[in-house]
Amino acid sequence: MSNSFIDYILRVRLPITIFVIVSSFALTYFLSRGERDGIGYQPDQPIDFSHALHAGQMGIDCQYCHTSVEKSRHAGIPPVETCMNCHSVARKDKPQIIKLTTHYKEGKPLEWNRIHKVPEYAYFNHSVHVNKGIDCASCHGEVKQMEKVAQVNRFTMGACLDCHRNPAEKMPYLKNVKNGPDYCWACHR
Repeated sequence: MSNSFIDYILRVRLPITIFVIVSSFALTYFLSRGERDGIGYQPDQPIDFSHALHAGQMGIDCQYCHTSVEKSRHAGIPPVETCMNCHSVARKDKPQIIKLTTHYKEGKPLEWNRIHKVPEYAYFNHSVHVNKGIDCASCHGEVKQMEKVAQVNRFTMGACLDCHRNPAEKMPYLKNVKNGPDYCWACHR
């Protein structure tokens, strides 16, 4: 190889290659940032639903609607039928309940907009956390006080590791809690 070719590689091709690689990582990082740390993300929902009223004032347990949270890795979004357990009788004349009833009668599911999301490349199991006594509010915030649910905590690797490494500090309500797993394959499967 001639010196001019090596010089060309070192002065032109190598910097361009490095720039493309670094740019790709940076672009991936910033494009996926919203799902990792979308604090403040508060989308409109197809039907206005007040967690402050249902979970707060009325004291309905989270697991009444999010039925699979104890047995599955996913908390689950309630089907329209769950809402109709009460709203076939209660507040039937309200516009949002009329909309809900229409979905129910037509057999159409509600297309709720997801708020809390762990990145696709990470494994998270709700049931493991719930069955260890971890309160929903530790990750999701005080949803019982929210008229409209918003993301209040980051769902990043750093945030998860912080809880796994310092559970007594992060969740003082748990007694005799041990550190959670912090090896890579616990979440990256």
